[in-house]
Amino acid sequence: MSAQEYAFVVLAIVGGVSAISVVLARNVVHAALYLVVTLLTVGGVYLLLGAEFVAWVQILIYVGAIVILFLFGLMLTKAPIGRDMLDNQNRWIGGVVGFGIFLGLVFLIQDAFKVQDSAAQVTFRTTTGDVGVSMFRDYVLPFEAVSFLLLAALIGAVVLARKDAEAK
Repeated sequence: MSAQEYAFVVLAIVGGVSAISVVLARNVVHAALYLVVTLLTVGGVYLLLGAEFVAWVQILIYVGAIVILFLFGLMLTKAPIGRDMLDNQNRWIGGVVGFGIFLGLVFLIQDAFKVQDSAAQVTFRTTTGDVGVSMFRDYVLPFEAVSFLLLAALIGAVVLARKDAEAK
């Protein structure tokens, strides 16, 4: 095995354990911190694959913005973050949904890695310019919708925090 394969195994183990810890954590803040580790390992895998732009976008956007937004939302709303918040008796529904998503992903992965004949070779261009053109041509609307949703969530958290502060 090469050094790259060893690094991938380490990242896969750390990422898998932290992803399971996100789901099993009894404290919302601890779950968010486990999510940071999981997203960092995903960025590390992108680096190993040679997709530096995607790796740094993963780290900057998801770790640097999304998780921080979650933590600010928790702090601003003064939501209950202890053990009582995450104890739920409907875990079997989550298990069924998770298993369904797993089956869907297995189907998609098998479909994506079908062996094709040598005459139908597909080449992918993955330069930063190609990613930018694709993002701003094909994915502008979803990108802006998510941005608007996150902004609305942050404004809502501030409004709820101010109402709570004024009530005291």
